[in-house]
Amino acid sequence: MYYPDDTVEEVRIRSDIVDIIGSYIRLKKTGSNHMGLCPFHNEKTPSFSVSQSKQMYHCFGCGVGGNVYTFIMEYENYSFVEALKFLAEKAGINLPEQEYSARDKRRVDLKNKLMDINKEAAKYYYYQLKSDRGQASRKYLLDRGLTEETIKAFGLGYANRFSDDLYQYLKSIGYEDELLKQTGLITYDEVRGGHDKFWDRIMFPIMDVSNRVVGFGGRVMGDGMPKYLNSPETAIFDKSRLLYGLNIARRSRESYILICEGYMDVMALNQAGFTNAVAALGTAFTEAHANLLKRYTKEVILTFDSDDAGTKAALRAISILRDAGLSVKVINMEPYKDPDDFIKSLGADEYRKRIDEAKNSFFFEIDTLQNNYNMEDPEEKTKFFNEIAKKLLFFTEQLERKFYLDAVAKTYNIDAGLLQRLVNRLGSMGYKGESRRKLPYAQAKGRKNIDDGIVKTQKLLLTWLTEEADLYNKMKTFLKPEDFADGIYSEVAKLVFEEYDKAGEVIPAKIISCFQSIEEQSEAASLFNAELLGEIKEADRQKALFDTVFRLKEESLNRQSLKAIEENNTELLQSIIIQKADLRKTISDILK
Repeated sequence: MYYPDDTVEEVRIRSDIVDIIGSYIRLKKTGSNHMGLCPFHNEKTPSFSVSQSKQMYHCFGCGVGGNVYTFIMEYENYSFVEALKFLAEKAGINLPEQEYSARDKRRVDLKNKLMDINKEAAKYYYYQLKSDRGQASRKYLLDRGLTEETIKAFGLGYANRFSDDLYQYLKSIGYEDELLKQTGLITYDEVRGGHDKFWDRIMFPIMDVSNRVVGFGGRVMGDGMPKYLNSPETAIFDKSRLLYGLNIARRSRESYILICEGYMDVMALNQAGFTNAVAALGTAFTEAHANLLKRYTKEVILTFDSDDAGTKAALRAISILRDAGLSVKVINMEPYKDPDDFIKSLGADEYRKRIDEAKNSFFFEIDTLQNNYNMEDPEEKTKFFNEIAKKLLFFTEQLERKFYLDAVAKTYNIDAGLLQRLVNRLGSMGYKGESRRKLPYAQAKGRKNIDDGIVKTQKLLLTWLTEEADLYNKMKTFLKPEDFADGIYSEVAKLVFEEYDKAGEVIPAKIISCFQSIEEQSEAASLFNAELLGEIKEADRQKALFDTVFRLKEESLNRQSLKAIEENNTELLQSIIIQKADLRKTISDILK
């Protein structure tokens, strides 16, 4: 859903960041800012700074930052639109109704009607479970260890033995066949007409993150097949993009999300106090699932079945989750098959210990891989270490690779230098590993291998330009947004320049609102929080400013040179050479 920029900005202005954040955590005025304990990581000394003048926050401990939207998105696990609506309501602002095309209006109307029908179906199934017809199903759930409170919390129900019972009910309250055909709840044939897709099954309502029923899963009573049956795809149900239990897990205060394999595991974990559990809906874990999870967490812990099928599923999920940029660990369920059995046998405290002992996904892969080789056979052992070396190439950062290499060498009693040479040999042969980690936002739009020095330079200069309007006025004909590296640096610089030209000042919190994901907002915020030079002599300040501008412009001209060479543009190349020759004098003249 889209809202005009003016509306977004009005809500932000009316939502004072100190008041909003102060309603969640205790803040204390310290100088020009307010300080508190960061709610996004554990700390004993306050490093979470909230600026009333900038309407921004920044944690000097874990690096998170942003404006009031970012905070609500991060703390409440809301999307941007959800945060906008939340803050608008608190500020007493009525958001404008969105205007739809006729086609879009039909699509939205259909989705709303399907939601209404699913809600009615969920209520009907729940009623059936509580009735005499549902006593066998209810007994089954209670025998599985679920409490009445859990059954109610997850809205479990029962589709009775009559194959058109739900159909007749929905018809009786006014729904037409043409609409019911699109729900996935009713099927039609020439002989029987309309009849229920689910019958004689325990029903599990499947909800989206906004707690709306979008589909159902049904478990057969008895030995029928399939054991579990999901709603077919509809205008509101796509099982490859939904996770069971995420509507509850998104609000958990834990820093990670548990991923398990089935409905019963999610409910058993919730009942034991682990409200951060989700499960895929009877389908293989997908990239869409990983991207959905990334909205709500940075770390996931797999608690899959301990059998071969569960191990294979875990290995597939690890690759997808890691490629999405999520940290992954794996819980050892043995000697029990799944979380449900484990908690029934050993209890929640023991399960918590297993969470604390969860294995890094890389070492889980290595341990699983070892099972394929006879470590007493020199040839087999050599193949095993070759496979380890290939996996080590996945880590593109040298320091991170070194840490993992040393740990593997220690665990498997192999010389670290020998393993390093094996990795180097494979790398020189062009082997790049089985999976490549996706680049963060700042690199995803074409920014390549920007070293830490130029990154710091760009952050420093953007902060400097924002703090000092006079500096922008001096530099605006010399510096351009494209002088900043591609990605978020260039985008933020463009917005800073536009704000100065339109309003004569820059409000960082307004610029942050131009980005909708938490990751983008937090990274944009970091560009306005570089550490500036404090009380230093003016000559030293001028030198630091000169060095910063020179480094940025020189790097920009170098990039332009490469492009000119690639395009064989000799005229542009000559112009760049002249600019580089005069660069020091030009900057000195501007900064006088």
